[in-house]
Amino acid sequence: MIASMTGFARREFAGPFGTLVCEIRSVNHRFLDATLRLPDSCRALEPELRQALARELRRGKVDCTLQQRSVAAAAARIEIDQAALDRLLARVNELAAAVPGRSQVDLIDLLRFPGILREDASDPETLMQNVRSVFAEALAELARARVREGGRLAALISQRCATLGGHDRLIATAIAGGACQDPAALRGAAARARRAGGPGARRAGNSADAAALRCRRGTGSTGWHLVETARTLAGDEPAGRRLDFLMQEFNREANTLSSKSQDLETTRSAVEMKV
Repeated sequence: MIASMTGFARREFAGPFGTLVCEIRSVNHRFLDATLRLPDSCRALEPELRQALARELRRGKVDCTLQQRSVAAAAARIEIDQAALDRLLARVNELAAAVPGRSQVDLIDLLRFPGILREDASDPETLMQNVRSVFAEALAELARARVREGGRLAALISQRCATLGGHDRLIATAIAGGACQDPAALRGAAARARRAGGPGARRAGNSADAAALRCRRGTGSTGWHLVETARTLAGDEPAGRRLDFLMQEFNREANTLSSKSQDLETTRSAVEMKV
């Protein structure tokens, strides 16, 4: 089943460090072009996340944003860094000994000193594990979304292929019914043109030979392209470039049928194939 290059996924995870929000979106691109926006606390994971994304996706312009929303101030757990406080008190005691009689210390001022209070004492490794988890869930959801849209695209392409097959059969029926001149008569006309001599006669003879060959072959390669398209849609490999080539071949075949048509119905069918 083919997968689209367009998709969107969003996942959230709440923990003691706050809420992680991961959004990944992708659109069409010739290659895999990924942009990751991570908070400073998770920047070290960028190479690992890029590798995970490359394993899951083959093509597309992918934009991933990871946000870490801190817990509300009222709900935050406030802790004292005891080591930092001990170092500060040691300096305060040295200053009190150097300046006797002026050793009053305001506890609020101590708490205001940078590094004494901290609101988040969560384990950094726990944060990293949760980032990996929420990213993996969002990436898996994106892959599923791309597969779902790919299924819808495959259904639309299959419907159009069925229509193409119908026009191809109409043209084959018209040729079998004599809409194209009799191949034997065309070969005879080619031989007579060549016997007449001259460059123009040779071109006319070659044209008649080509017309006879088309009559023998019927509608050409359209049927083969339809089989190849169905096989491509059912495969697991990236199919965009192959499908693009097949669409060009369908259009080329319709142009050939239209330009070489011998009757109105064949011309109409060739035009419908192009549409």
